[in-house]
Amino acid sequence: QVQLVESGGGSVQAGGSLRLSCVASGLPFKFAWMGWFRQTPGKEREFVAAVSRSGATYYADSIKGRFTISREDTRNTAYLQMNSVEPEDTAVYYCAAARLFSRAGSAYEYWGQGTQVTVSS
Repeated sequence: QVQLVESGGGSVQAGGSLRLSCVASGLPFKFAWMGWFRQTPGKEREFVAAVSRSGATYYADSIKGRFTISREDTRNTAYLQMNSVEPEDTAVYYCAAARLFSRAGSAYEYWGQGTQVTVSS
């Protein structure tokens, strides 16, 4: 059984930092890409970043230069380092796993339960 479990969310002031973690268990090797998405009430889930097993990365323009995605396969963990956060970054953040890279959530077959990030001004 595949499980993705996020942690590290919370409340932070604008300009601060948070690091989200996503621990994967039971994930087949063919799922080479780990991605982070976020969603706010009334809006569609939005692509944030993705990282491949080889270390290739993609970012959404809205967070480029502020967030960094990484992974540590020996720990089956993906990370999202969030720096210089803004109130607009407030959302539930989800990690997900895909076989190929895509910015579309539909390409990701496994999802975590999400972790809330709240940024106050």
